[in-house]
Amino acid sequence: MLRTNNEFLSYIKELYSDNAYTRYIKVRQLAVDTQFLTQGERVHQIYIIKEGIAKCFFSEENGKDYILEFLGKGEILGEIEAIREMPCLCNVAAVTTLEVYSISIKLFNDLMDKDMRLNKLLLKELAERMVNTSSRASFQQLYTVEHGLAKLLELRDKQQLQLSKEDMAAYLGITLRSLNRALKGFSHH
Repeated sequence: MLRTNNEFLSYIKELYSDNAYTRYIKVRQLAVDTQFLTQGERVHQIYIIKEGIAKCFFSEENGKDYILEFLGKGEILGEIEAIREMPCLCNVAAVTTLEVYSISIKLFNDLMDKDMRLNKLLLKELAERMVNTSSRASFQQLYTVEHGLAKLLELRDKQQLQLSKEDMAAYLGITLRSLNRALKGFSHH
């Protein structure tokens, strides 16, 4: 439910501390609700989360959002779009105050050409995403909304997140009405 990647975080910290890269890597602070990647738009930077939590979500044509993942420390964003030279697949916004490493696409591409460590980290990350997507799809088919909601509430409490009902419904892939019914069921337990 909350993805992190300590290997990527260690990698970027090492790069950031190397004077040769400081002009290509910046640390940025983002306020809660700041959207820093937008579905359909060009990606200008690659981001790695240093601190905080972001949500990755699709906005559908009917105006509804679907949250794919909550992302924490060490998660990389914008790399697929940079690799494939395509517009952003989804939106990414800060759920908590975020601190991110912002990397120029030029540096990212140069490193991909010559840094085997980065390539291995990317392959592991992309494989992990495939596994998570499959697991999540089967989880949503096999378990009840109440089970998914219990896991989400556990994450919210553990991370002390302020999650709106809209975000919870968007993550669970249900309507607000269904979420309210499920929450009502929890209050009777």
